[in-house]
Amino acid sequence: MPRHALRIHGQDRPPAGGQWFTTQNPFTGEDWAEVARGDARDVDAAVQSAHAALTTGPWATMSATQRGALMLRVADLIARDAAALAALEVRDNGKLYAEMLGQLNYIPQWFRYYGGLADKIQGSTLPLDKPGYFAFTRHEPVGVVAAITPWNSPLLLATWKIAPALAAGCTVVIKPSEFTSVSTLALAALFDEAGFPPGVVNVVTGFGPEVGSPLVEHPLVAKVSFTGSDATGRHINAQAARLLKHTAMELGGKSPNIVFDDADLEQAVFGAISGIFAATGQTCIAGSRLLVQDSIHDAFVERLLAVARTARLGDPMDPGTQVGPVTTPPQYRKVLEYLDIGRAEGATAVLGGEAGHAPGCGGGPAGQGWFVQPTVFTGVQPEMRIAQEEVFGPVLSVIRFKDEADALRIANGVRFGLAAAVWTRDIGRAIRMSERLQAGTVWVNTYRAVSFMAPFGGVKDSGLGRENGQDAVREYLQTKTVWLNTGAVAGNPFVLR
Repeated sequence: MPRHALRIHGQDRPPAGGQWFTTQNPFTGEDWAEVARGDARDVDAAVQSAHAALTTGPWATMSATQRGALMLRVADLIARDAAALAALEVRDNGKLYAEMLGQLNYIPQWFRYYGGLADKIQGSTLPLDKPGYFAFTRHEPVGVVAAITPWNSPLLLATWKIAPALAAGCTVVIKPSEFTSVSTLALAALFDEAGFPPGVVNVVTGFGPEVGSPLVEHPLVAKVSFTGSDATGRHINAQAARLLKHTAMELGGKSPNIVFDDADLEQAVFGAISGIFAATGQTCIAGSRLLVQDSIHDAFVERLLAVARTARLGDPMDPGTQVGPVTTPPQYRKVLEYLDIGRAEGATAVLGGEAGHAPGCGGGPAGQGWFVQPTVFTGVQPEMRIAQEEVFGPVLSVIRFKDEADALRIANGVRFGLAAAVWTRDIGRAIRMSERLQAGTVWVNTYRAVSFMAPFGGVKDSGLGRENGQDAVREYLQTKTVWLNTGAVAGNPFVLR
């Protein structure tokens, strides 16, 4: 069984405590690799390395153009290794190889975009009401960044943090999910191959209490960027707040996919299916609430089921597989619990509703293959738990609505606000809905579209801050104001307070 060490200061390092843990393949349920179980000593070594790189190493004196050139180089290396990295992702998280390869082929664009942006971060000169003075602003790196990433799309979501942080001039310590650490370690090695100075990108693997908490609380960490559940995000944000650290939180969602009776129904059916069953529903932007207008509800659900029934569960490496396994045993059990909750609340499972089985696999957390059948609940009321809480699995709640006002009431009637979609041919309606939906992203006649150029993040309990686009670089910068006495003013005549 291969063994994967920590990545600190440009080197593979064994964990200080000498402990290792196994990681499982979600399709087979079998252990396939050992990963270093880091602790506070390893965290300190990684943060000290990142801080030294930030303040005294070559990274500290590089021009922004030079930093950008290194980012372009790592983009090429990721493109070179995309297939191998995608295969590691699949072994660790069970998502379809086709989806993972698509992500890995796209990830280099983040590094090219932010590599090009690195030397275009500009301050400004300030008009003053004080004769004899000149003032300007500088945008400087906030410091060492702790990037804590989830198990559903490890490299894509790590990239959303790493690329803008490096463009801003920061250094990074990554704590990947203990369920999906291997691909992040492989990615980190590419930064060293690209010529990044030691300590700029580090990875400490392990568990939350042993690695995550010491990382958040380390005095040399200036910024914490987290993607994951809102419960964990609240805990991390509270930890960071006690130490007055900057934070960015990309948390959960319960996104509404709203279909009006004037929509292109064929397009909307496929948008609804891809919105929830792609990635086995394990995405924060999953369209887990399907709001369908009364006048088309029954016909639309019939079309939806006709397509969804054809979904093929199986080996995520098989090009014919359409739905892969749930990534972790705890998540598998959680999804099955929500199936029971939905039925107990009075919803009807018109499709699925049980554990799934794929060719060549058993089923269940103690066996092989953690599969859940693609599930569609009808008769769902907005107040039901399956319509309010994030399931993070292939479970769709179908809810009727009457008109725009009713759709908005239902769509906004949850504590999350990450994404939403509107399906309509009426451009006026599309604009009205986009203005009033409480979500960080609103799609019209599409779903799950993302880009390195487009800001992404949530409102309400879905998080703080933005990733992607130019907004993301600002998350890793702090502004300094510089005052110059041109010589026309003697002394300091200003009363500042």
